Amino acid sequence: MVIVSEYNLPDIHLLNQQSNKFLLWIPDKQYIVLGASNKADDSVVESLVLRDNISVLKRRTGGQTVMLTPNNLIISAVITDKNVMKPKDLFNKFNNHIIAAIEKDHFVRFRTRGISDIALGEKKIMGSSMYRGKGMLFYHAVLNFDEPATTFQKYLKHPKNEPDYRKGRSHHEFVTSLKETGYTKSIFHLKNEINDSLEKMIPSCKIMDEAM
Repeated sequence: MVIVSEYNLPDIHLLNQQSNKFLLWIPDKQYIVLGASNKADDSVVESLVLRDNISVLKRRTGGQTVMLTPNNLIISAVITDKNVMKPKDLFNKFNNHIIAAIEKDHFVRFRTRGISDIALGEKKIMGSSMYRGKGMLFYHAVLNFDEPATTFQKYLKHPKNEPDYRKGRSHHEFVTSLKETGYTKSIFHLKNEINDSLEKMIPSCKIMDEAM
């Protein structure tokens, strides 16, 4: 039986912030993170998750189950500014700034697909979700920098809900990585570019120390 633990990764500290903050971080190992409405039985391939001793956590945000690996860049933020509290608008703001950061060093063009994905054509490179708390919105995104889509196919079942452009495709048919699209810079370079872009998005939004 898969044991599901409470979400405790670095960006959990954002939920205690009283002002606009964001955090960009790279996972130290593989994790599977269930969405707020997901159950392990419906979301993961139990035998392989147990065999490979992969930690399974459950987050407060919506969306579907995701897998985090050291080849992903995680983008998290808490927004307390009442002027930008509409989830759809905030998804678009984040996506536009993340896309701008990527395209500074890339020759292809990305766009928002579904509710909040970033994709190249029909292939997804980033998904995001949001949680509304008292007086705040918590944003969480997973950008697949260089993880083979076969990893997600191996451990995750097909989600019960999917964006319209997925059209029933399996994980390895639907997901790609930024590296596979021809991006040549490092994940650390991209982290710095997105950091700079997000600081411009909301003037009062500052980076949080990952060591907290």
